[in-house]
Amino acid sequence: MQNNVPPAQWTRENIAYMKGQLQRLGFAYDWSREFATCDADYYRWEQWLLTRLHAKGLLYRRMAQVNWDPVDQTVLANEQVIDGRGWRSGALVERREIPHWFLKITDYADELLSAIDTLDWPESVKTMQRNWIGRSEGVEMDFAIEGESIEGIAEGGGSVLRIYTTRPDTLFGVSFMAVAAGHPLASAAAKDNPQLATFIDQCNRGGTSQVALDTMDKLGMDTGRRAVNPMNGASIPVWIANYVLMGYGTGAIMAVPGHDERDHEFARKYDLPIVQVIGPADGTALDIQAQSWAAKEDMVTVNSGEFTGLEFSAAFDRIASHLEANGIGKRRVNFRLRDWGVSRQRYWGCPVPVLHTDEGEIAVPDELLPVLLPQNAAEDIDVTAPLAKRPQFVQTIDPATGKAAQRETDTLDTFVESSWYFARFASAGNDQAMLDERAKYWLPVDQYIGGIEHAILHLLYARFFNKLMRDEGLVDNDEPFTNLLTQGMVVAETFYRDNDGRITWYSPAEVNVEHDDKGKAIGARLKSDGSVVTVGAIEKMSKSKNNGVDPQSMIERYGADTVRLYVIETSPPDQMLEWSDSAVEGASRFVRRLWRMAHEHAAKGAAPALNAAAMDKDTLQLRRQIHQTIRKVSDDVGRRYKFNTAVAACRELLNAVSNYNAEGANRAVLQEALEAVVLMLAPVIPHLCHSLWHTLGHSTAIIDARWPLAESAAMTRDEIDLVVQVNGKLRGHITVPAGADQQSIQVAALAVPNVARFIEGQSVRKVIVVKGKLVNVVV
Repeated sequence: MQNNVPPAQWTRENIAYMKGQLQRLGFAYDWSREFATCDADYYRWEQWLLTRLHAKGLLYRRMAQVNWDPVDQTVLANEQVIDGRGWRSGALVERREIPHWFLKITDYADELLSAIDTLDWPESVKTMQRNWIGRSEGVEMDFAIEGESIEGIAEGGGSVLRIYTTRPDTLFGVSFMAVAAGHPLASAAAKDNPQLATFIDQCNRGGTSQVALDTMDKLGMDTGRRAVNPMNGASIPVWIANYVLMGYGTGAIMAVPGHDERDHEFARKYDLPIVQVIGPADGTALDIQAQSWAAKEDMVTVNSGEFTGLEFSAAFDRIASHLEANGIGKRRVNFRLRDWGVSRQRYWGCPVPVLHTDEGEIAVPDELLPVLLPQNAAEDIDVTAPLAKRPQFVQTIDPATGKAAQRETDTLDTFVESSWYFARFASAGNDQAMLDERAKYWLPVDQYIGGIEHAILHLLYARFFNKLMRDEGLVDNDEPFTNLLTQGMVVAETFYRDNDGRITWYSPAEVNVEHDDKGKAIGARLKSDGSVVTVGAIEKMSKSKNNGVDPQSMIERYGADTVRLYVIETSPPDQMLEWSDSAVEGASRFVRRLWRMAHEHAAKGAAPALNAAAMDKDTLQLRRQIHQTIRKVSDDVGRRYKFNTAVAACRELLNAVSNYNAEGANRAVLQEALEAVVLMLAPVIPHLCHSLWHTLGHSTAIIDARWPLAESAAMTRDEIDLVVQVNGKLRGHITVPAGADQQSIQVAALAVPNVARFIEGQSVRKVIVVKGKLVNVVV
């Protein structure tokens, strides 16, 4: 939209540009498996699967209250609302009720939760998924409405408010009921109350995410209706509250302000009763007015009639049984997870494969797939126009009856495409099926790498899609990714300008930045016209914030290998990396130094063969370090995934080489050291190492060479150095044969002049020898 370019053209150009960068950086992708998720060859099979899910009722359409971005003119998932604003536009989101398509992920909630324990994933990611799925055990119960019947309030209609609670032990503390602005009771109450109608409209101008609910200013209005607490018969008011949503539970809650933070804030604001019904088991006071929230542990019920004095589990069981016996409630397992709203009101996306006919809603038959996204250039320019405004797309024929029909005009959120791409990689090029036997061979993915910010959006959706594909017989595995490494983000400064709520982000290349004496950005101006822009937070590099560094300029300045080396060695892969152009220079110096050392060595001619028997002490020490480095780097890369420490070990070895005087026969060890460094750094700086491998005398490509092996014999030491202490304080060092017995080590330690000085005139009580490390003389 900003560039007035058709999205298809924009996307293809960006793919080509970024692919060229990836190739210049030398990433070892199998390009024969390349596809774009916006290709009809890809989303055709997505549509094919969705028609199967539609037949099972797993893809369905209903009215729903959604997050609406008034700037981007589309629905946002809860996860795409950040601090109440759209993740791309930055506009304050609104609540709207529209027809919306959902995937029934809740049918898989139990399995998605229980299978987390089988995953070799970071515990933080597993915890995030458990919390998002949010299994809870509680009771579903009804509060009768006094005086009138309001149809549709509860499931099946009737004059009751149906709620779900995980804390039936607090029922005696309910002092008011709260319903969502979209609840039938709220609508009924607003019919003859303009103030309520206005308030309901105000409530709809806010996000539907949990963060929005927790942080918004709590607002409400009394409906004038009253409900009856079934536990004590108390008549309590029913309020409309902006922190209650129809999409969560039943759209109504019982409010216990004595023991719930949000209810407490609301009650204090509107002077509603606050009643204590939970207290410490030891009888000590609990100041509920000071918001001292009572946990389940070490608490019992108080002021709760016949149920007073019960700890949580006993109170839960007895009250739930009472509700069930009286036909006003039942035990129920509930989930925080809601069905996945997948439809979007924008042009660029996979069309939902459904037709609306006189006989109802039908899935598009296989022979008419794919439903193609129109890409006529003249129309494609107007990217703000949704498909509903394109009659040539909307109007079609019902293939079963020949009568007129309308295509569905919503498109799918692109998270749907990213939920199964990993499986398609394993079946690339198949134009006859979504997946084939190759997917069953390759899956599950042995090692998956992705940012922790995708712990919910992408990873949960991918797990869900894998199970959908499994149940269609497309794959055999239950989970898509066996092991997960959550890489840290590359972060950088952001620069923007706020134009009446529309945020324009500027890339670092577009601004001149002023820094203070500590290097912190304190001001910025556009290079183009010198106008001031705002310096934002340091955030992860992203397209949405436009704060990425174009690899092209870094490659042109330093070469691809330097850029690769900088990223790898600056931070462990699971931690954040703050980009610094100046720090790239250090990586460049190391690359040039390795190049120079290898060429200087090669210029002196071929190195002689290794002869360990003829090596002096310094040469043996260098060779020992070579093989210790090989052992460490092999472990860092192959098991620990600590690539930065692997590079650091190679740097240390190169430092040792530069301090070693290699002449004559000793040049054999220098050859071995340089070959080891080049082989171990080949995955990091492949172009340079490929060239240096030939410089060091090899005719084959380094990618075909074996990874170096650490030789035990080379790491064996004839002598070892030990620290000598007197009463735990360092007093000297000794060098002894590697196989020296304790008596020999003791004699050598006591003979150290500085040790003898500190024990002179005192009796030695004992000598402690810690093998391979130290000797401690105790006097």
